[in-house]
Amino acid sequence: MHGVVEETTRLTPSMVRVVLGGDGLADFRPADGTDAYVNLAFAPEGAPYGPVFDPRAVRDEHGAAWAPARRRYSVRAWDEATRRLTLDFVVHGDTGVAGRWATHAQPGDVLVLEGPSSGYRPDPDAEWHLMVGDESALPAIAASLEAVPEGRPVVVRLVCDDADHELPLTTPGDLDLVWLHRAGADDPTSLLADSLAALEAPAGTVHAFVHGEADEVRAARRHLLGERGLERAQMSCSPYWRRTLTDEAWRAQKKAYVAQMESDVP
Repeated sequence: MHGVVEETTRLTPSMVRVVLGGDGLADFRPADGTDAYVNLAFAPEGAPYGPVFDPRAVRDEHGAAWAPARRRYSVRAWDEATRRLTLDFVVHGDTGVAGRWATHAQPGDVLVLEGPSSGYRPDPDAEWHLMVGDESALPAIAASLEAVPEGRPVVVRLVCDDADHELPLTTPGDLDLVWLHRAGADDPTSLLADSLAALEAPAGTVHAFVHGEADEVRAARRHLLGERGLERAQMSCSPYWRRTLTDEAWRAQKKAYVAQMESDVP
């Protein structure tokens, strides 16, 4: 499956929105969850195959050296009427495979993808919702907020660099949103955990979504399960990346890291 870039928008200094369309999305079927994600494939520079390819066949036909880089990204939106897929990319100039592609994407460019899959949707029976993370979790959180029942309390804590990196978020729920800025913070790595420790939570059962930087997610999970008394079934929790590691290094370590994280509070 593949999409053709129809438009790009710089949302913030560190986020680019890419809208895909075209006949290559004819078989795209939306996932049930609001954290839907697709697996993207980026061919290496000079690849001896065209812009539309089967990632599995490439390795068999051209060898591992020409295998595309694979990255997983949340679906920000799918418009069934126009059959257009919106993806938001965190970018840091020419750093990283996916971010570099999004920074330079132009109408007509092709992006190969598989999916989507998902694992979370705000539980309509929960009495309130908690969604925390950073820029990498923002697309899934923004989509999830749109599915919160009308008037239901929803607490959102999001880490970003500064006010220029904030985005407007809307929900039918009763939104309590705080942006946590790394700029000027004594210890930017503790912003999320400190905000949760200080939170005066609404009454009743909660359904939580905790995604983002690995060590921040781990600290938040430890607090929510160990100190707030949440059950694991009340939380969707996943580290998307880890500070100081490249994408490739993190992918190699992620499975072991998640096992360690889950052993903190079984």
